[in-house]
Amino acid sequence: MGDDNKIRVLIADDSAFMRKVLRDLLERDPQIEIAGEARDGRDAVRLSEELHPDVICMDLLMPHMDGLEATEIIMSSKPRPILVVSSETKEGAEPAVRALELGAIDFVGKPSAGVDLDMAKVSGELVRKVKLAAKVHVVRTAARKVPKEQPPATATSPAVEEPAPAPPPTSLKMPVVVIAASTGGPQTLMQVMPQFPETFSGAVLIVQHMPGEFTSVFSRQLAEVCTVRVKEAEPGEMMRPGIAYVCPGTHHMRVSITGRLLLEDGPRVNGYKPNADITLESAAGFAGQFVVAVILTGMGGDAVNGAETVKSKGGYVIAQDEASSVVFGMNGEVIRRGVADHIVSPDGVYAAIAKRLLYLVGAARVGAL
Repeated sequence: MGDDNKIRVLIADDSAFMRKVLRDLLERDPQIEIAGEARDGRDAVRLSEELHPDVICMDLLMPHMDGLEATEIIMSSKPRPILVVSSETKEGAEPAVRALELGAIDFVGKPSAGVDLDMAKVSGELVRKVKLAAKVHVVRTAARKVPKEQPPATATSPAVEEPAPAPPPTSLKMPVVVIAASTGGPQTLMQVMPQFPETFSGAVLIVQHMPGEFTSVFSRQLAEVCTVRVKEAEPGEMMRPGIAYVCPGTHHMRVSITGRLLLEDGPRVNGYKPNADITLESAAGFAGQFVVAVILTGMGGDAVNGAETVKSKGGYVIAQDEASSVVFGMNGEVIRRGVADHIVSPDGVYAAIAKRLLYLVGAARVGAL
């Protein structure tokens, strides 16, 4: 942070009026000061290098160089915490989700009216997320999409180069993998999900804290880099092996006792919608020891109680490690409570899942289950 422990913010927006609105809202908090203002993406990249801000508030729709390209350049060269402040519309959903995949920390919706009164409504969320972003230790993130035909490979993770084989089908209950993520989740899921082979023998349920307008876009973009089928979950559909279901941001997702996905349009639960605890607890009720919970990076305590339920039903819990986490929050709490069976970086998530499922198949064959 800057002098006097203040959070220095760079505002990037092509509208002079919106820059003033954001400045006025942020400067009301004594812990925040404005380091500078950028009129387009080129300005944002230049001023990020010159001013070294603690946080960048980045609009996405700007002339000359848009915010998405600026985010890609910044996050692949000299990364800074970026908070997307852009229109929460269907048109803005695709670039906003892509920015999150590139490493932006979070998103604040800019009201379409763009007037001071409307922005004041999101003032609390804006300030809270700026303060959160200032605490995040960012690292360089991959700036390119990985083709389906060539899954990502790293020198340190042979499991990504040669994924462990999916366990052969058995007469036992279908395995269910529940992946929960919040802040930092989109880019982490873009690393994790391509590791699943097309022949994966279980169903994958993804609960990512994300606005409702974004999850359909995110599921499509995730599908582009995966061999396993990825889709947004639909009400009442039966889970099938080899399919990853993304929970819509407008609903909670529950697994019925018969294996159907029930989407509930209720209020936020413990501050979250979708709520990962609901999905984890119901999945544990359906599949018991054949559930694998994967708790990734994220702020808050969602998924912790659900992970404990999975563990109590004989299931297996995997938590992302601190070093690779954007925010060591919900996964950190799972580890601190002693619930995690395995702690791993994103590159090793699928190998850990496959090892667990192979163990279950072997145990079933010798009558140990």
